[in-house]
Amino acid sequence: MTDHVHDLHSVREATDRLLSAVAKLDNGALAEESRLPGWSRGHVLAHLSRNADALVNVFEGRPMYASAEAREADIARDAGRPLEEQLEDLRNSAEAFLATTRVPQDWSRTVELRNGVTDLASNVPFRRLVEVELHHVDLGIGYELADLPAEFTGREIDFLADRWSGRPEVPPTELVAEDGRTWRTGSAGDVAVTVRGTAAQLLAWLAGRADKGASLTTSGGPLPALPPL
Repeated sequence: MTDHVHDLHSVREATDRLLSAVAKLDNGALAEESRLPGWSRGHVLAHLSRNADALVNVFEGRPMYASAEAREADIARDAGRPLEEQLEDLRNSAEAFLATTRVPQDWSRTVELRNGVTDLASNVPFRRLVEVELHHVDLGIGYELADLPAEFTGREIDFLADRWSGRPEVPPTELVAEDGRTWRTGSAGDVAVTVRGTAAQLLAWLAGRADKGASLTTSGGPLPALPPL
């Protein structure tokens, strides 16, 4: 069972790392391209702030976003702000999210996220952690996939491997990390492809980051193509 208290502690730690790293930038660096196509670093930070607001909405029973168009417009509106404003917004929105989680509530209830996706309330803190950690990497400011906490990396591989399980377009695939951990993904049946690498390299492939699996080795067939996240 998910330990939301542990995950909320991890969210705070990850947010503090992010804020400390961003505080070392300047306005020019925020305007530069991030590792996400079409987004500057300012877009990434604006997204993180608005995501925190959106998860407050989830906990309080409102739609996560008013609409897909409103979500994109808010990010575009906030992307060009100077560093001081970005930091203040990132800090305040993150604290508002954490404050909402301190309200007594039923953590076993089902909540609705974006695009009709539902999940247990207890899983939402980890979803926020994924946003903070992966987008910190996406900023391209020295925090890499290999720097992510090992526990987080393993859990995110768990999540993404499960996401692609049962997908007929993905062959039955076994993932093998250098430390001996293994995962299964893709369609059912005997393993057709085995993919090996470090946990960070496996995460890069599953999450569409870094070299997107180019550094992995495979046996039984080529590296499977994954659907878009």
